[in-house]
Amino acid sequence: MLDSPRVCVQVQSVYIESQSSPDDERFVFAYTVTIRNLGRNPVQLLGRYWLITNGNGRETEVQGEGVVGVQPLITPGNEYQYTSGAVIETPLGTMQGHYEMVDEQGNGFRVAIPVFRLAIPDFIH
Repeated sequence: MLDSPRVCVQVQSVYIESQSSPDDERFVFAYTVTIRNLGRNPVQLLGRYWLITNGNGRETEVQGEGVVGVQPLITPGNEYQYTSGAVIETPLGTMQGHYEMVDEQGNGFRVAIPVFRLAIPDFIH
């Protein structure tokens, strides 16, 4: 029996002040995701689901194929990293979700993306 796929997801976010407009309730964040394949078999990322929550509790769901226009194949011991962005109406929010992935036998599985903060520097809530 094969090991279940072991995939680790880490995310770092940063506030993009130059593209934000607090007076217009527009706060822009970039986030960099690192997806590591800790298993013994290749895995492919097919799709994504995000739940974005602003500081007022308003939720936005985002689903789609791949990430940044690709469906990367991640071989054992390697990682895939990409940067994307989100715009929310408050200076503080969170993101979380999951990736839809498939192993080399075509078995689908989900990998959770742990919740992470979107926050302007030095913002105390």
